[in-house]
Parts: sequence; C-alpha cells; structure tokens
Amino acid sequence: MPETTQHVPRVTEGDEAPDFTLFTHDMEPWTLSEKRGQPVVLLFFPGAFTSVCTTELNAVNNDRDAFGAPETAIVGISTDSPFVLDEFRKVNDLQFSLLSDHDADVSETFGVKYDNDFTPMKLDRISKRAAFVIDGDGIVRYAEITENAGVQPDFDAIKETLDAL
Repeated sequence: MPETTQHVPRVTEGDEAPDFTLFTHDMEPWTLSEKRGQPVVLLFFPGAFTSVCTTELNAVNNDRDAFGAPETAIVGISTDSPFVLDEFRKVNDLQFSLLSDHDADVSETFGVKYDNDFTPMKLDRISKRAAFVIDGDGIVRYAEITENAGVQPDFDAIKETLDAL
C-alpha cells in the first residue's frame, strides 16, 4: 500500500467537494459542479513532463476503463500553464482533460498545495500528488495525499471506490 501523508487534507471523505472552475489544456472552462450526476476522479500532480507524473497519468490513461471512463470524468490538475498541459497531453496521447490551477487556488482549497517546502528551492505554488473520488452527488468518497511526490496514488483503492459507487 502506498505511503500517505500525515497531513490531513482540507477536503476529506464525506465532505461536499468545493466547486471550482479551471481552464483545460485547450483553454476551455471546466467546472466541477457541471459534472454532477457522474463520478469524478481528480488527480493533482506536481508537474508536467516529470517522470513520476508522466508515469502516473499514463497508467490512468492506459487503464481508463478500469477507472470507469467514459462515465467517470477523469481530470489531472497541476499548476502548469494550459499551454504546457496541452503539449504534455499531446506528447503522451492522454485521453482526459488536464486542468491548469496556475495560481494554486484549487490546490489550496483542497489542502494539497506545498507550503514553501517543495524541493530545496522552497517552491510553494506546486500541487502535491493527491487523488480524490467524488460521487455523482458531489460528495468526496476517497481522498489521498502522498507524502512523497515520488509515490503514486493507490490506484486499486481509487478503482474500488469507483466500483462501490
């Protein structure tokens, strides 16, 4: 089982997921509340074109059916610009949307933003690696933040949560 952080997310299982609108890789607005009626998987990740993030998103992309696609809305969220995310999506042939949380506001809301402690550079506008499953009523059914950015989310637990919805 992957390591999880001792940090408690601001948004936890049983909470109503806070609504937000971010722009996709192709500069289209994406609003969480517009996905009511279907499950949503939010995958926060630190940065496009990094090895662990690329591995994570490709693993999900290659197993979309097991994550409930197309009925489940799967999205990746990072603080990269939409332009970087667009190129990252093209290079990896990702078949789900990538959202730009450029100012890290949504990461902050969900409690998954680094606080001047990411790498020796003390970066703070970076999303931690985290996964949330939100049911069709907008309730968080799974929440995970990895302590180590090199550790993948627990894909089996995400799939089990989706199967139980």
